[in-house]
Order: sequence, then structure tokens, then C-alpha cells
Amino acid sequence: MRAVIFDWRGTLVLAPTFRGWVTEALRRAGRDAAAVDDVVRRLVEDRLDVPGVDADAALHRETYYRGFAAAGIDDELADALYAVESDPAFNPFAVDAPATLIALRDAGIRVGVLSDIHFDLRPMFDGLPVDSFVLSFEHGVVKPDPAIFRIALAELGTEPGETLMVGDRSTHDGAAVEVGMPTLLVPPLRDVRDARLHLVTNLMVGTGSNR
Repeated sequence: MRAVIFDWRGTLVLAPTFRGWVTEALRRAGRDAAAVDDVVRRLVEDRLDVPGVDADAALHRETYYRGFAAAGIDDELADALYAVESDPAFNPFAVDAPATLIALRDAGIRVGVLSDIHFDLRPMFDGLPVDSFVLSFEHGVVKPDPAIFRIALAELGTEPGETLMVGDRSTHDGAAVEVGMPTLLVPPLRDVRDARLHLVTNLMVGTGSNR
């Protein structure tokens, strides 16, 4: 095995909850946090996560703002909601993520990040060893399409059978097996203190540790 490709949200970082997203947007807009239940209720009634929305940044923005308008969200709050949704800093790393990336680098393992996302998350990895980023909006394709896994492999210069895919969703990340990639699915990250990535280093580096 020569490489590992990681999913981003839910695997390396904590994805914001729907309520947490709305709460932060209200804070940034200077609104009363007591409005969170009403905003959540209105947004839940509209569909934001349509198929393929992360394949194009402009489509993502259009889809979300159309959803905000349908939910009766005013322009100021809509802007705050979208800013939070597009802020990589609002997705904190799992406590063991940086050390895992460094351990893989030190073992001579190439590292890629593959994400269905509508913005550039590279700045979040400043100082961390990642060899390749494949972001859906830059390639016009999203998981589980096999094409996006092949792009990630080409970026790393490795073959499917020597590249481990690590993710948290069988429906999306698990599709890597269709292109011949061994795949490790971990439970979605629920708290940054949850340590799950030792499973990767145990497989790739053979540390035998559980931390």
C-alpha cells in the first residue's frame, strides 16, 4: 500500500450540525439566538442538498439562495448562512487527524483528500502533509461517480489496489471499491475528541497502537 485518500467532512473534520450552522449564522448576523428554532424549522421544510449540487460552485450558491428565499429568509441572514456553510474553519479537525497525516508522511505514504465540496479547503491544511486535493467543484463530478476516484488516483500517481480510501459514508466513500480500491469506513465524527484514525495507521504503518 502506497497511499491513503481521505474524505473530509465526517472523516477528518467535524461537520456542523444543522442547528449549529443556523446558530452560528444568527450570531454572525447579530441576531437573537432565540430565533434558531424558527429558522431551522423553515429551512428543514425546503430541500438544499440536491443531487450534484457540489459539482459546481455557482450551482451550489444558486441552489442554496433559492432555498433560503423559499424559506422566507431575508438577504442578510441568507448571506450569513451561506458564509458559514462555506467557511472551512467551521469544520474543526478531529483530535487525531493532524498526527495521523504526519505519521503517514513519515512512513512514506502518499496522502490525498477527496471531498464533495463547493469551496477550496486547502488553506485549512496549511502545514499538514497532503500531496493531493480533489474537490468536486473543481472537476464537475461528485461521489459515488467512479470518475472522481480515478481522478484522485491519477493525482497521486498510484494504482487502485495500492491506495486505501477512508471515509464515513457507504453510499459515497464506499463506492471506491467499484474502482478496485480497498476501503475503510469509520463512524461519522460526532465529536472532535473521538479517536478513530488509528485504524488507518494500524493498517498502513503497522503501529499496533490504539491511539
